Amino acid sequence: MEKIKLMSHLVAGYPTDEIALAAARALVAGGADILEIQLPFSDPSADGPAIQCACTKVLSRHYRTADGLAFIASVHNEFPSIPIYIMSYGSLAYTPGISNFCRQAAAAGVSGMIIPDLPFDSDEGLTKACRENGMENIPVAAPSMSKERLSKLAKAGFPHIYAALRAGITGSKTTIDEATISFLEAVGQGGSKVYGGFGITGGEQSKVIAPYVEAVVAGSVFVRLISEHADDISALKKAVSAKAREITGL
Repeated sequence: MEKIKLMSHLVAGYPTDEIALAAARALVAGGADILEIQLPFSDPSADGPAIQCACTKVLSRHYRTADGLAFIASVHNEFPSIPIYIMSYGSLAYTPGISNFCRQAAAAGVSGMIIPDLPFDSDEGLTKACRENGMENIPVAAPSMSKERLSKLAKAGFPHIYAALRAGITGSKTTIDEATISFLEAVGQGGSKVYGGFGITGGEQSKVIAPYVEAVVAGSVFVRLISEHADDISALKKAVSAKAREITGL
């Protein structure tokens, strides 16, 4: 069976930069093709309990956007061939100025942005600023979108679209059914490549959606493993790599 591409989620600085870097190494060793690194945020709209808790713990250390970008730069320096996408929220990008934020991100080695609360057709200039800095904006499609709006997004010419496999927040296991597959097909109808995630916890789910996506996205499952093994880096690396291999089918 062909390897399934994996975009794996990591919270910058969780629980420390050293342990987060060890987790990034384990993800790459386990077959992750893309690293989606989240800048911690205090009031998320899409994150489930595991990621919310991780962000809260990092922010309690007075961790700033500059610290997150420095962490991303360290990961990029170690794995220059692995694309890194920033996942965060609009205010972190908007506060320093969208163009300035994108310029700093590109300098850290970022390839793309996933900002779920900046709609594709009202993004405060994010798509333009990404393009000017050699990155791409990856908008988020949700099953709650009307057919008309989803069609408009699908045909808007984005290289990639992130398809959230269900409404709500991340973390709970997602059931893949015919409606899920129809949604993925609708997201890709305009020719954009699709990243599919939200509640992917194992290989069984990834095998079902793999034919319909460019890469499977998994996040909370890795954040939970990092939390469980934070006091033993060797065990953390083994658990994270094993889960990545399971999801990719290696």
